[in-house]
Amino acid sequence: MALTLAEAAKLSNDVLLKGVVETVIKDSPVLQRIPIIEIQGNGLTYNKENALPTVSFYDVGDTWAESTPTFTQVTAVLRILGGDADVDNFVKSTRQNIQDIEAAVI
Repeated sequence: MALTLAEAAKLSNDVLLKGVVETVIKDSPVLQRIPIIEIQGNGLTYNKENALPTVSFYDVGDTWAESTPTFTQVTAVLRILGGDADVDNFVKSTRQNIQDIEAAVI
C-alpha cells in the first residue's frame, strides 16, 4: 500500500517544525543547554512519528512488502507559566538578618 493522501497531508499543513520538539523551562540549569526557539502566533504545529516503516531481508525474485510510516500532527498552544508569591511586610522587615526573604520566596 502506498503512502495515503491523508498521511501525506499531515506532512504539509501549516508551518511545520522539522525534528523533535521538547518543552523546557528556561531557568533550569540542566535544561539550559537545550536550544530554545521563539515563535510568533498562537501555537506550534509539528509532526509526531507514530510508527516507523519496517524492513525485511528478501531473496532474489521475492515480492517486496511495502511499509510506510504514519504521523500525527500535534499543536502545542502557547501558554503562560507563572505563579504568585506574597510576602508579608512585617516578615520582610523583621526576618531578613540572614537572607532576603522576598528574594528567597520569589
